[in-house]
Amino acid sequence: MNAMTPGTDAARFPVQALRGQFPALQRAADFIFFDNAAGAQVPHGVLAAVNEHLVGHNVQRGGRYPQSVAVDASIQRGRAAVAALLNARRPEEIAFGMNATSFIRLVSLAIGQTLGARKEIILTDLDHEANVATWLVLERLGAQFRWWRMRDDGCLHCEDLEPLVGPRTRLLACALASNALGSIVDVHRAARLVHGAGGEIFLDAVHYAPHGPIDVQALECDYLVCSGYKIFAPHMGFLWGRYELLAQLPTFREDFIPDQPPGKIEAGTFIYENVAGMAAAVDYLAALGHSLGARPADGAAELRDGCHAAMAAIRSYEQVLSRELLRVLRTAGATVYGLSDAAQVEGRVPTVCFNLPGIVPAAVTEAAAAAGIGIRDGHMYAPRLMHRLGLAVAQGAVRVSLVHYNTLAEIERFAAVLDRLRRTP
Repeated sequence: MNAMTPGTDAARFPVQALRGQFPALQRAADFIFFDNAAGAQVPHGVLAAVNEHLVGHNVQRGGRYPQSVAVDASIQRGRAAVAALLNARRPEEIAFGMNATSFIRLVSLAIGQTLGARKEIILTDLDHEANVATWLVLERLGAQFRWWRMRDDGCLHCEDLEPLVGPRTRLLACALASNALGSIVDVHRAARLVHGAGGEIFLDAVHYAPHGPIDVQALECDYLVCSGYKIFAPHMGFLWGRYELLAQLPTFREDFIPDQPPGKIEAGTFIYENVAGMAAAVDYLAALGHSLGARPADGAAELRDGCHAAMAAIRSYEQVLSRELLRVLRTAGATVYGLSDAAQVEGRVPTVCFNLPGIVPAAVTEAAAAAGIGIRDGHMYAPRLMHRLGLAVAQGAVRVSLVHYNTLAEIERFAAVLDRLRRTP
């Protein structure tokens, strides 16, 4: 698929047609979903897949009767779909569970048991607390921590990571994109630095996943977690890891579960209908990619190519939204945290934290809610980042987070709310 050119993205991207595939957008009428970082809406196909599971085969897997066999097939298809989305080497590298946080904790517990001479874990002050606190608890097991600090531009720079990496480095844990500031991290270069010292890299892809292509092989990462409900699927999470690394992890498992991935990673029964919904979300993205010109293929290649084309188009369209949102905030006199120049939108996703002079964050979100717009205020589960920005954790900032079903017209309505707030004595 040819990349869209700046200035034509908004006209060429089929946003209105796509909005018609999201029942929540139709039911909400004029309400605007600008809090997508807390959870995105789902398309028709996802609802249909969840419904089909619950009505057609809401039973336990592993049986010999048709409904149970159908559950096994649905789970297998879910693994293959997510593997295609991420360009994993094999479906067995995908494990399903409740959420990203539980998988971060699972891996951190395993890493903590195998520190050896490599006791240093590198963390960032840009990340969601789930990718910080879960590692800090390993101090009691002898882990030592080094901090990759964000610069004043709201970004992590690999020049600052390089002196932190050494022969004692076990792991770097960082996000692909900040859930608060929207800053994208150069995780490929970070992986090269860490691997050069013999360490591993663990990526939190939760916030980046709805906004652009993910290729775990190209990123050269070792582990990656994501939450389905941020990427147009139901509430669930998944973990990808290099198969050989997952095979080595010491994990809890029941005796009847083979000590190999993915079973050894999936303690207990996960929510099968939500896995079916996740597979349908991948189908939605693949169909979008093919409608935009991705070349036809078969099987996993068809899904992978379609998803990659869709996410590339989404990334391009969302840069148009980012430019307009930043323009509106600049006009309103807002303090934008992180990249605020429209020329820098390639370094961010359309998630923006800001404050208005003299107005507490809660007042902004209440005014938006009264106007039928859902946004969020607070610390965004990143208290260390709030401290770094000089903000009181109790108040934090205002966050607007867009995805590909949002429009320029919706940003105009948000601009009117900011204008009224600015003019109110």
